[in-house]
Amino acid sequence: MTDDPLIALRPWEAPEVTSWGRLPMNAVDRRSGELPLDGDWRFQLLPAPDAPVGGSWSSAYVPGAWTVQGTDDLPQYTNVRMPFPEYPPHSPAANPTGVYEREVDVPAEWAGRRIVLQVGAAESVLLVHVDGRPVGVSKDSHLGAEFDLTPHVRAGARSVVRLTVVKWSDASHIEDQDQWWHGGITRSVVLYATDPLHLADVTVRASHSGELRVDCRVRDAGGALPEGWYVSGELEGQLLTQDAEFDRFNAEDERVSDFLGEARLRTVVEDVRTWNAETPELYSLTVRLHRADGTVADTSRHRTGFRDVEITGRDLLVNGERIFVRGVNRHDFHPLTGRTVSYDDMRADLITLKRFGFNAIRTSHYPNDPALYDLADELGFYVVDEADIESHDHAHEIADDPRYLNAFVDRVSRMVLRDKNHPSVIIWSLGNESDYGANHDAAAGWVRRHDPARPIQYEGAAKLDWAATGDATDIACPMYASLEECVEHALSGRQTKPLIWCEYSHAMGNSNGTLADHWAAIESTPGLQGGFIWEFWDHGILQRVNDGRPVGRGGVGLYDNGVAAPGHRWAYGGDFGELLHDGAFIADGVVFPDRTPKPVMYEHREIAAPVRIECFRHEGIVLGNHQHFRGLSWLTGEWELALADGRTLTAPAELPDLRPGETAAVPLPFELPEEGGEAWLTLRVTTAGDEPWAPRGTVVCVPQVRLREAVRQTPVRVQNRSVEVDDDGLLVHPLLTSAPTLSLWRAPTDNDELGGMAPRWRDWGLDALVRKVTDVRHSPGQVTVQAEYACEAGVVRHLQVLTAVEGGIHVAESAELPDGLDDVARVGSVFETVGGLDLMEWFGQGPWESYPDRAFGAPVGHHSVPVDDLFTPYLRPQESGGRHGVRHFTLSAPDATGLAVVLDEPRQVGVSRYRAADLTGATHHDELVPRAGCVVHIDAAHRGLGTASCGPDTTASYLVAPGVHRWSWALRAL
Repeated sequence: MTDDPLIALRPWEAPEVTSWGRLPMNAVDRRSGELPLDGDWRFQLLPAPDAPVGGSWSSAYVPGAWTVQGTDDLPQYTNVRMPFPEYPPHSPAANPTGVYEREVDVPAEWAGRRIVLQVGAAESVLLVHVDGRPVGVSKDSHLGAEFDLTPHVRAGARSVVRLTVVKWSDASHIEDQDQWWHGGITRSVVLYATDPLHLADVTVRASHSGELRVDCRVRDAGGALPEGWYVSGELEGQLLTQDAEFDRFNAEDERVSDFLGEARLRTVVEDVRTWNAETPELYSLTVRLHRADGTVADTSRHRTGFRDVEITGRDLLVNGERIFVRGVNRHDFHPLTGRTVSYDDMRADLITLKRFGFNAIRTSHYPNDPALYDLADELGFYVVDEADIESHDHAHEIADDPRYLNAFVDRVSRMVLRDKNHPSVIIWSLGNESDYGANHDAAAGWVRRHDPARPIQYEGAAKLDWAATGDATDIACPMYASLEECVEHALSGRQTKPLIWCEYSHAMGNSNGTLADHWAAIESTPGLQGGFIWEFWDHGILQRVNDGRPVGRGGVGLYDNGVAAPGHRWAYGGDFGELLHDGAFIADGVVFPDRTPKPVMYEHREIAAPVRIECFRHEGIVLGNHQHFRGLSWLTGEWELALADGRTLTAPAELPDLRPGETAAVPLPFELPEEGGEAWLTLRVTTAGDEPWAPRGTVVCVPQVRLREAVRQTPVRVQNRSVEVDDDGLLVHPLLTSAPTLSLWRAPTDNDELGGMAPRWRDWGLDALVRKVTDVRHSPGQVTVQAEYACEAGVVRHLQVLTAVEGGIHVAESAELPDGLDDVARVGSVFETVGGLDLMEWFGQGPWESYPDRAFGAPVGHHSVPVDDLFTPYLRPQESGGRHGVRHFTLSAPDATGLAVVLDEPRQVGVSRYRAADLTGATHHDELVPRAGCVVHIDAAHRGLGTASCGPDTTASYLVAPGVHRWSWALRAL
């Protein structure tokens, strides 16, 4: 038996114990006088929480997870499954426990003051000792804990602080989120001091009408509240007045305890600048607690935004306006430090999101670092603040388990108490994927009583009936419900609450197909208001290949543009030797682990464009302002006219003065040339001045409209030149190392694999088709080749007509797919070129990657990209780098030699250094060896991407059907 009362309490296996000795959560913001304790601490990793502390110490950096700091306890990734077999509330006997210890010199000037230790976050149970004496316990891996050290330390003296962190506990069963499992102290540790008479809490309510109310709670650590104390407030020079109807601020009021007093301050701001995600106006608010002699005992500073949130019917309103929620789910994540994220990194996260049109964040699936909310207030984001509750593996049992009732209410209430003064927080979430039970209702009841000014959401409460009322959600927030289901619900007449997907488009690998289709429906269907893409990050941890260990904090500079440096790679589930894992399902973000945007970000940017080209009329171009609150004066533009003959014309654009929702016609900026073929007009919209999230000249969107369609041309046949083929009827050409053949296979995307398409394609044999020539016919200047490809679903018949034309070869092809091949990856040609062709230039959609169901954000124009940069390094190698709607392209060497391809109509084209087989056979990019030449795919049809790894597949219009497919193209030397 131990004589340590904290160990004897065994809090890691007691769900009824959420804390011991921990101070109540509050929203007081002092921001000065702190003693930071971040840095190197003495450290030991024990095999279990009741194991004795030995004599040998190493060091660990705080904040940071020990799982990425060189210990033998490495990160592990599971999605739904718990990483140990024990049932709730039990945890495994083998339970890594980190002991952190350091000396702290308490400032002498803190004599007579109240001294508080704040630990920002610890995963998952925290035990605090000072000089060997027990102080307290805290659970909840993602909220801070404060402890009163006044009885345990002495001003001007040195004390030893020990923080013991137990990795597994009963609480782990409700922290079963889709992320890496870590252990450690993951947010900052500080010591601060207050007067014994101090602000215990401050609640700010600021309405977009200009009304401000500040409720203050006051405590005295020494006992009864002294007579004569009072509270004052100031809002940017404007003094707040005391609410006479709330005269409960002195200890003589029998409703107030000896230890707690309350006061209320009010004011009305004339011509108030309101807060919203487009114009996030903030006011500086200072609240002061005074002693009877007028001296200041405590101060709390806030940045306040005047805004209201309400639900009217089935509409979510901000400041009375129905908004669209263009959201993303975000974890606290960093590829070097795991769960620990610096202020600068969080700011960079939000700046990236802002530049690509996002206006909302769901803090999946726990309260994020406190600094994130300050940044969201400042930069302008709507936040769904989510409690640290997910019991995915044991959801049904835990939702009604009274042993976890305290934990549910504790986690939700502490989140609300911490974050309630942030204008960015517009919705409280009760957690994620934890079924629905009495524990949720209890937590929801507390929130509705404490903060009736914000709605609550919880997906589990509404998943059986989106129209139900009286449950623990004010919003129907489905997870991966199909677009068709949601539109049908909105049109059914049964809808009772706003529908905003909590997750709706899964960004795993090459994904996010039909995103534009979703938003076309959202913007045209009353009752639908948007949703949150899963998710922001690919959670790849930078790993050394030679020893398989995380690189840790010293790895800055070992990655760039989404690619790890030689000798390193992005690790996902299973890469740290763990037997129980969920593989690359952790790599499902819209950015790579180093925050490099994936191509889907450009798709989202155009979908969310604040200014758009509505249509092209004879009188000019009709522009529209698609913002909710802001005019267009913060934007400027430039017109670009791209002609198929290679010309690009530019002219400055003067944007009209449009209020939100307004449209106006502007003159056509160019006189369209009579010659030049197909013509596309693009409005390149940029910031007119510096924004907090973007310097002047940052591209905001590039809306586009076609002014003239292409004129189809027939290649001129040359009779006096032969077409050379080999004995197998394959084209012989000096620039090709592999002749064009039929391709029905792509290196499976994550959606293809997890959605079940790739296994079916393998069963059909599409990854290993064998070509059998059935007929070769020669005529002057032309060769006709017929071939068959046998597979399990039948025989595919392929016809090639190779014709000598002026300057090269024209290839006309057809492929007849049997009815059994009802959904293949592609139908098209694949060939390989000689080496040295390093630049691709094309007329079509670009410059970034695009696919049939993810092409809205790639404008048609003349584009030029090095071949090596066409490839997209999704964490698990797969089909990538395609360009949709290509009309013609060249592949050239530095001396301008190479080849040119002209297509019969806009086609999907892929150019890469890798064959599909190369990508299919690799699990990480360090296994890939690029080829010297180019592997070129020209597709008559290419399957959409969808999001079937977790969510709906692409829609029927983007599937490749059986039957006859025809396409043609011309090849010539440059």
